[in-house]
Amino acid sequence: MANYRVLVVLVLISVLLDAALAQTKPGCPNHCGDVTIPYPFGVGEGCYLDQSFQISCNSSSNKPYLHQHTNATVLDISVESGELRVLSQMVSECYDDSYQTNWILLNFSPFTVSSTRNKMVAVGCDTVAAVSGLEFYNVTGCFSLCSNLSDVNSSCIGKGCCETTISQGNTEIAIVTNSYQNYTNVSTFSPCSYAFVVEQGNYTFSFTDLLNLKNGKEFPVILDWGVGNITCEKAQRNKEKYACKENSECFDPDNAYGYRCICSVGYQGNPYLPHGCQGTRIISEKPNLYCNYIAYRQYLFIFNDILFVGVSIGILILLLAVSWLYFVLRKRRLLHLKEKYFQENGGYLFMQKNSGQNSTKAAKIYTENDLKKATDNFHESQILGKGGQGIVYKGTLPDNQIVAVKKSKIGDDTQVEGFINEVMILSQINHRNIVKLLGCCLETQVPLLVYEFVTNGTLFDHIHSDNGTNGRILIPWETRLRIATEVAEALSYMHSAASTPIIHRDIKSANILLDKNYTAKVSDFGASKLIPLDKSELTTLVQGTFGYLDPEYFYSSQLTEKSDVYSFGVVLIELLTRKKPISFTRIEEERNLAMYFVTSIQENRLLQVVDYLLINEKNNEDIKRVAMLAKRCVSVRGDERPKMKDVAIELRGLCSTENHPWEKNDLLCEQETQGLLPNSSKNAIDAMNDSIVKSVIFEIGRGR
Repeated sequence: MANYRVLVVLVLISVLLDAALAQTKPGCPNHCGDVTIPYPFGVGEGCYLDQSFQISCNSSSNKPYLHQHTNATVLDISVESGELRVLSQMVSECYDDSYQTNWILLNFSPFTVSSTRNKMVAVGCDTVAAVSGLEFYNVTGCFSLCSNLSDVNSSCIGKGCCETTISQGNTEIAIVTNSYQNYTNVSTFSPCSYAFVVEQGNYTFSFTDLLNLKNGKEFPVILDWGVGNITCEKAQRNKEKYACKENSECFDPDNAYGYRCICSVGYQGNPYLPHGCQGTRIISEKPNLYCNYIAYRQYLFIFNDILFVGVSIGILILLLAVSWLYFVLRKRRLLHLKEKYFQENGGYLFMQKNSGQNSTKAAKIYTENDLKKATDNFHESQILGKGGQGIVYKGTLPDNQIVAVKKSKIGDDTQVEGFINEVMILSQINHRNIVKLLGCCLETQVPLLVYEFVTNGTLFDHIHSDNGTNGRILIPWETRLRIATEVAEALSYMHSAASTPIIHRDIKSANILLDKNYTAKVSDFGASKLIPLDKSELTTLVQGTFGYLDPEYFYSSQLTEKSDVYSFGVVLIELLTRKKPISFTRIEEERNLAMYFVTSIQENRLLQVVDYLLINEKNNEDIKRVAMLAKRCVSVRGDERPKMKDVAIELRGLCSTENHPWEKNDLLCEQETQGLLPNSSKNAIDAMNDSIVKSVIFEIGRGR
């Protein structure tokens, strides 16, 4: 018995050692310095799966780094968890150093910066910092303010240090930091602002960091990785390039592109290597029962057949009973789960408020099965678009009505009543320039919203595509002016005419849909807020899109209707210039479109930035008037911006009664309404010279 136990232990140890050693391809280095390099990563030609997994080993420092990103030193690679730990740079700005860069773009493509394992940290006593993906959706940021060292708190809660989360699914992130008050009264003990992304639990703040974080310090960051850029289903069709070897399984990770492999249950090792997943072999030693078996065989022969038939029938009956019980319990569980979601999502409150509505205005409640059938079970081929507030699918209802189904994102349980109120109000809005909300589904974990389907794509698609690209036709001036007027009237309606004022909070060209007649439809109310009649502003978590985000709202978290005015002003500038609000591909002075546009007006260079296709003697005067209106809308101070009602009146006054070839007998605008441009109360450039000039919104991508 003792020998038997020793043998089993030795075999198990042998298997574990084999699995531990078989991490690289034969003949390839398995280490660089103290770091193990497991396949699909590798050092040297033929030792890695593809170029993205190539590791270079620095001969002088004996440290590994990603070959495609030479500034990313590798600290650790995990095949089991699909994680990669690398060193990442920080960004800093000091009041006495004019050569520092206050922003940085970290590129780890094709690997994804983990949104659950990392956080952004800002250090300083006069510091504002923000982090965003390259598309500038869901920008997050924080403030760190303090008046002296005794005011500094040891935790990152806003005094000397603050921290925030980062958005999901980014292979590239931009980090920006700046001073809030030009280092007034803090330059002696806190002369700098620092910002960096770091693995959670890998940084502890100390007040000495206010002075000692210089000299290019780096911090560990967790990256999620996968193979290729396709799902398991697609990868398994190509057996030659399929990365998962024998005794392994494939799965699609939640926070990384591509797919990953894992050894099957009972196996361990490296699933990306041939024979990399090895099973645990248990050698058992049993007494020899052969002689005894022969002795009893003649007595048991008949009973064996009877026992086999009886056991088989019993097992079959048991399986049928268990299967029936499983399906019954599963169906009951699904019903309870739907009932739970319906209650948590405010279904009963919705039914109570909806019952008193006119049948033509009442929002319809759809079932999950209705919307699954309509969208082909939410198939990816039905996706119309993705944004910070959810995914929108195209669906066809049983009556052949085409709709847009949105999987919205809802916060904590305290938001349920506000969500229901929003659905109720939007379902009653009957404005030709606001997408109609038809109903919702509340029996799913995330509420589903059903909107009318708008056929002609977004305004962003039309104004930012080349002539003839994707079948888009460049929109002429008269139609651009009409679209701007329609959007302004829709926002004016939401601010002034709705029973409860609504602030959209995410106005941008991508949220303005166009129908077949190029009529504008404002959409995506996932970030919108209802403003009580006795209030003019709300304190909220800052949310929006870079380039369109009101800088005053970003600093103060005070949301007002003037925040929509700023965003609309950026859309006006897009219509005038056909340029994107933020672009790192443009030169430094032109990266922020709103700031560059205002500067061009002040320097009498307006016609140099306006879309050359719009410029002619007939349009010049109207273009100048719309440009001045846009300049007022993007004023840094909210009290200098006009109200949306006044903006709509001015744009309506600029419209012509000419029929456009794209339209059928519809008057473009009412010519009798005359819009007058009042003088701006303060020059926009003067406004930018105050403390807000160094806002992250206007300084992103700008070196000092």
